[in-house]
Amino acid sequence: MGNFRAEIRGLWKLALPVMVVQVGLMAMGVVDTIVAGHIPHGDGALAAVALGALYSFACVLVPFGILTALDPLIAQAFGAHDGVAVDDEFRRGLLLAVLLSVPAALAMLPGEAVFALTGQPEEIIPRAALFARWNMLGTLPFLLFAVVRTLLQATHRLRHVVIAVILANVTNLMLNLVLVLGWGGVESLGVTGSALATVISRWLMLLSLLVLAWRELAPHLARLRPRWAEDMPGLRRILGLGLPIAGQFFLEWGAFGVAALLMGRMGPVPVEGHQVAVNLASFSFMFPLGISIAAGVRVGNAIGAGDMPAARRAAFAALVSGIGVMCGFALLFLLLPNQFAALYTDQAASAAVAATLIPLAGIFQIFDGTQVVSIGILRGVGDTRAPFIINIIGFWCLGVPAGMWLAFEQDLGPAGLWWGLVLGLASVAILLVTRARKALKSDVARISSHAHRLH
Repeated sequence: MGNFRAEIRGLWKLALPVMVVQVGLMAMGVVDTIVAGHIPHGDGALAAVALGALYSFACVLVPFGILTALDPLIAQAFGAHDGVAVDDEFRRGLLLAVLLSVPAALAMLPGEAVFALTGQPEEIIPRAALFARWNMLGTLPFLLFAVVRTLLQATHRLRHVVIAVILANVTNLMLNLVLVLGWGGVESLGVTGSALATVISRWLMLLSLLVLAWRELAPHLARLRPRWAEDMPGLRRILGLGLPIAGQFFLEWGAFGVAALLMGRMGPVPVEGHQVAVNLASFSFMFPLGISIAAGVRVGNAIGAGDMPAARRAAFAALVSGIGVMCGFALLFLLLPNQFAALYTDQAASAAVAATLIPLAGIFQIFDGTQVVSIGILRGVGDTRAPFIINIIGFWCLGVPAGMWLAFEQDLGPAGLWWGLVLGLASVAILLVTRARKALKSDVARISSHAHRLH
């Protein structure tokens, strides 16, 4: 029991700053959404920002997923006290971030055609596409920040990451108030102002982190000389680990994205109500996601050190913590749906739709927390393929088809789509917990992008 309590303390010592970072990253989108929902006579501005942000994020999802492969690689190398491997993985991550930012940014260009093909309301398509095009400029700093942050969190040095995210959020809020709502006598730029606020804030977040954490980063940056003979095979092995993560990200977010696109077929009001509920669910998701990331680091550190009992304790502590946190959010969403809806928008019709969906978001909170913590545990082990396969089964074989049937065949509308998401999350959570338990039953070998270290 004493070891378990120590593990809980160790987990939360790392998880709390990670949660602050995750909430901070999410808060930028929340602020964009809330401000867009309060533009006087906005005429679909909230829906335009919501769709533009959804599409922009979808474009960076695969590169971000690939870079997430660095989490177990650096965490296990740090746990094994292998400084050379830490620097090698960091160098390859930075190179990948630069290379992957190009196709990710270019993918944002055809937003207007994508929205038209998916049947989105004509009145919001041009502004949603414009939001996505401006976000091209924020792709590189977003991916580079992800790599630098991975190094710092895997080595338990997150203070400067927290400060950088807070600075970016303050900047994003002020820019939204000025550029979107026209505070200070500035002419309102509407949806364009919202996108500009995001881009500027992302660059500030990266640059401020480099300045603040320079002392910690300088030794690693000084050893960034490319070693092409090692790096090219190493990059391929990172891709081999990262592509299933990217696929898992895309499948999970894609399920919610398809729900948003299907809402668009019902009109702007369901889109705005759905976006409010998704925003709230995504905000609460940042807390178990923080626990999940901390679990991946601690499980990875323990495996790198060859300490399987510590890895199992870290996994169990993370599951208990994640489920507990999401029980609290579930209760809030079930008890206060109207209050949360009113916080996001003063459009009565949109708020009414949101208020019907927020309790459903409360129902799937516990499943959502369970599945994301399980993914973190598996990522710490180095198992990136199982979550990908399980997401196909849970979301795309069960959740999405069930949601479409309930929404359109049974005439449940937006609520039907959300019941499908509940079913998908529940099945994914059960399968992932089972997989994580099996993965930790026996000893786990350390992984690496070096050929001679892979097992």
